[in-house]
Amino acid sequence: MKKFIFAAVFVALIVLGTPVFAQRSQEDNTSDYYYVKVHVEMIWPHSSGYIVQYRRGGFRGVSRAYLPLTWFSTAAAKGEIINLPRGNAWPTMSVYYRDGEFSHVRLYVHRSPGHQTWGTLPQHASISHLFEDVDTINIDW
Repeated sequence: MKKFIFAAVFVALIVLGTPVFAQRSQEDNTSDYYYVKVHVEMIWPHSSGYIVQYRRGGFRGVSRAYLPLTWFSTAAAKGEIINLPRGNAWPTMSVYYRDGEFSHVRLYVHRSPGHQTWGTLPQHASISHLFEDVDTINIDW
């Protein structure tokens, strides 16, 4: 009987003690990163980058972000395009910050350029200047 009580106490300590140990390890693994996720209304590709129109919070309309194409050119760049799986998922943009400073952006888009969220710009549109000297994204809420 003593062995049974000892074993039961031992098992109870292991089972009840595990969340405490797990909680401590999570506190040690805190990250300096945080992100803001917004729903994308429209994306216009351009030879200089992407114009992303997204919904602002609280039904306050839309805003635009200008993402230079150079951000998406290398593996360690500031931008990444991720194709959504087939289905009804709506495109989003996640903007990551580290210690309060812009780090990188991920665009989750439909792979088909015929999707309603992909727009086309007139060929004579002179908007290259909107992508010059862009080094951050400030999400307009």
